[in-house]
Amino acid sequence: MPLFNISAFLIVKLRKPVNNKLMDFEKIKTLLAGQPYYRYLQAQKAIYRDTVSSWQSATALPKKIRDLLEQEAPIEFDFETVKSVDRSTLKALLKMGDGLVVETVLLRHTTRAGQRNTVCVSSQAGCPMGCIFCRTAKAGYERNLTSSEIEGQVLFFKYFLKNSGARVSNVVYMGMGEPFLNYSNVISSIRVLNDREKFDIGARKISVSTCGIPDKIEKLASENLQVNLAVSLNAATDKLRSSLMPVNSKYPLKMLMDSVRKYIGKTNRRVMFEYIMIEGINDGAQQAEELALLLKEILCFVNLIPFNGTGKLKSPQEDVIKKFRSVLEKKGIAVTQRHSYGQDISAACGQLVYSNKK
Repeated sequence: MPLFNISAFLIVKLRKPVNNKLMDFEKIKTLLAGQPYYRYLQAQKAIYRDTVSSWQSATALPKKIRDLLEQEAPIEFDFETVKSVDRSTLKALLKMGDGLVVETVLLRHTTRAGQRNTVCVSSQAGCPMGCIFCRTAKAGYERNLTSSEIEGQVLFFKYFLKNSGARVSNVVYMGMGEPFLNYSNVISSIRVLNDREKFDIGARKISVSTCGIPDKIEKLASENLQVNLAVSLNAATDKLRSSLMPVNSKYPLKMLMDSVRKYIGKTNRRVMFEYIMIEGINDGAQQAEELALLLKEILCFVNLIPFNGTGKLKSPQEDVIKKFRSVLEKKGIAVTQRHSYGQDISAACGQLVYSNKK
């Protein structure tokens, strides 16, 4: 895997192990132990706010400290990237300090408000949830990511976008892993992303997607963070959802929906329900009727996601999706449909890591 040196924007062969694959501010804090605390804040500003190309450019720091950081915590990322044909999507495989590889994706698209650059981050190396439609599950579960490793995925793309004058505008926790099984690190990373002195990304531009862990949904409501909650639903009956998502056997729909109602009651925030549409399994008019009944009188909207993957599972035809959507809208359920990004680079969660392992 090549080594990316931000200062030169060059890809070179990795010749020796690098201790810090992503910027680890705990390590930097350790390196600066004994120094006045403001030196750490200066180092932090150099990365988060100034995005310096090397520590030597952080001239607020004394030369001795710059040399130390350059040697022990260089501004480098160990990665591979693949661009989509239309250049709207860029997926990166980032190597952690212990050699594990995780995926992160940059989605670039134009809205009425202007250019949006959304980073989809992973919260775990692999995933233990076992959803049948998710390639990450087939790659296996390794461990939780630290807060720094999650933030580092956004930092990678912050540096990537620097030369074009663009910035990361949105972050979604929809990559590898179940965020609520790594709750403390996810919340810690969100606070860093939201911090005005660091990434300065508005909380309402940060979304967390969960398979449905009821106690953590309720806990999020108490965090005083105005982030968006997305629930991966994919079915409106316990029988069908359990066949798609093993988590439903532990946390059936009644338990899940009760926690969502408590979340909405406490935050008054609308919840997004993600619905991955799979041909012949959950895309029929009956399933749409059941979904509308399940979500009746809940402050929410449904995001229909045509299945993006390979193998036996297929995405429905467009007319089937339109009919499903029409049933929901006639029942008063707000619906959006996700555009498929990066199909040519296996941008769906886990596809690239799975291919890499094979």
